[in-house]
Amino acid sequence: MGILKDHPELVLFLCLAAGYLLGKLRVGPLTLGGICGTLIVSLLIGAWTKVEISGDVKTIFFALFIFALGYMAGPQFFANLNRKSLRFFVLCGIEVVTVVAIALGLAKAFDLDVGTAAGILAGAATESAVVGTATESIGQLSGLTPEQISTYQGHVATAYTVCYLFGLITIVMYTSQIMPMLLRINLRDASRELWEKTRGTSGSLEADERESLPGLVGRTYLVTKADGSTVGALESGLENRITIESVKRGSTFLEPSPDLELTLSDLVLVVGRRANTIEAGREIGPETPGVPGLDSPLATSQVALTDKAVENITIDELQKAHPEFYKDGVYVTDLVRGDQHLPANGTTVVHRGDVVTLVGARSGLNKLAGRIGAAVKNDATDFIYLGLGIAVGSLIGQIVVKFGTVPMSLGTGGGCLISGLLFGWFRSRKQTFGAFPPQAATTIKDMGLAVFIACTGLVSGPQAWPLLKEYGALLPFAGIAMVLVPATLSLIVGRKLLKIEPPLLIGAIAGQQCSTPAITSVTQVAQSSVPMLGYTITYTLSNFLLPLTGPLLVGILGAGS
Repeated sequence: MGILKDHPELVLFLCLAAGYLLGKLRVGPLTLGGICGTLIVSLLIGAWTKVEISGDVKTIFFALFIFALGYMAGPQFFANLNRKSLRFFVLCGIEVVTVVAIALGLAKAFDLDVGTAAGILAGAATESAVVGTATESIGQLSGLTPEQISTYQGHVATAYTVCYLFGLITIVMYTSQIMPMLLRINLRDASRELWEKTRGTSGSLEADERESLPGLVGRTYLVTKADGSTVGALESGLENRITIESVKRGSTFLEPSPDLELTLSDLVLVVGRRANTIEAGREIGPETPGVPGLDSPLATSQVALTDKAVENITIDELQKAHPEFYKDGVYVTDLVRGDQHLPANGTTVVHRGDVVTLVGARSGLNKLAGRIGAAVKNDATDFIYLGLGIAVGSLIGQIVVKFGTVPMSLGTGGGCLISGLLFGWFRSRKQTFGAFPPQAATTIKDMGLAVFIACTGLVSGPQAWPLLKEYGALLPFAGIAMVLVPATLSLIVGRKLLKIEPPLLIGAIAGQQCSTPAITSVTQVAQSSVPMLGYTITYTLSNFLLPLTGPLLVGILGAGS
């Protein structure tokens, strides 16, 4: 016991290890997850050891978590601010208004303190970030003694733990099992039909899989039909959809200049999309096996589209606007928007900030990349940008605005969330600065939240048991009700009024709840990633809105007490 009290860092990391181990335990489709597991373990250890952790540790790690969360969501958040996504925003509005209203109603009906009400809100909404923003706001309330602040902050963690468990079970079972029955659909069949309707191909690969039929290919042909044709005439005759990269005549390799005339028995290397290279073979002659020395290396580069002229045009239009694509044999093989891969076909619409993968000869590729954007630099974290973003977020959080007699401030958490969104979006517009690699951002986000939750649990442990004895029956009920009510309202409004397709609607409801376990279970039942298309929109918006409900609820209840 003595070594634990003398070395809080030892207790902290033991909580992380044991908590994530507990979070891996699976019961059917359910796992607690590392964050909830960490909170349970830290509450138990905190009640036993009564170890003291500096409040500054919580503040710093929560700022890291919430900024990284906003940074990763920023590009997609602002990209979704359009009329097409407006109907999904209604679902997020239903979630926010409903959970705040229920939390306020329970607080008034059962005379709950501000900490318990905020914990119910955070747990039932399965949004860990609310724990941080609410805890921080409680610390800023005037008229409370340090002991009251500590007690109420402890109640946030305890109520969150119980409500989260019941809320998690409810949202997973409701979205994956019950909603398809209510909508009278087979989720697997409905997802497949919608995918074929909107995409025309199944196209979903696991992380360790590669296409067996890649779109961009190189083929070698023996000239039997194109005798006397020039390289330029052959390429233009095929609408510049292919390029001839190499020509071998006897034992000599020739430069494939546009005016080079092909002769009988030449061997040529044709590069392009599969259908176009096959068509080229019909004009040139029979295909041959690979010829040593004829192969021409192609360079690959990821380029962020920064040119204003590329906004809202298709890939076909982009290529027509820049003849260098055809002239130098450069091809678009992949398109990434945020963290989502989109099909790189001619009809796909691109936006500024999208990242395209270009493949072609190095000289042509480098020249073209400079015309449409900038090479993505994302190999090391730009700590200047990261530090400035968190500092700006902290300053935003100190701004106090009065609504009548109620003083409201976002706090460090809410401020860093907003700055993260803005800094992440600004970085996506011109990706030559402010690098924050996805793996690094994910690590900081997860580590920041885990340490914050562990600190909260350790400090709150002594207050846990008295609260459970007082409100034990209420907390499970609240966790279930605060999931079922907004989810059911969203199901009715989304289907009857907004006409959202069932697989997208189910995914969107999981997203409005910010529930990764729910969407994981839904996609497993659907055996498709289609529900993710609805999930990403509402998840991004709810990740911004739900953390702000913590200060809102605390401000309203604090003003009325």
